[in-house]
Amino acid sequence: MWMLLGVGAILSAVLNLVWAFRDKDASGFRFASLSLTALTVCAFYQDGAQRVLHEDWGGLMDIMPTMSTALWVCVLLSILINGISLLKKRR
Repeated sequence: MWMLLGVGAILSAVLNLVWAFRDKDASGFRFASLSLTALTVCAFYQDGAQRVLHEDWGGLMDIMPTMSTALWVCVLLSILINGISLLKKRR
């Protein structure tokens, strides 16, 4: 689930930039991108919590170190990309 939400967040962030540089209103894409980014983090956290409940320690050791870093990068990129469209709008 978190993978689908993450792909949706990336696509809406890209559409946000495209619409912003075409001087169209991109606020819907901006909202969708930030919302899907937050939902991606929540879904990933839920996946980790389910693995703890099922005592799948091997699964946790496989995915948590890499994915926690990837989520940080994706959240920061989402904030920056959506910030670019806001700065473009103000000029």
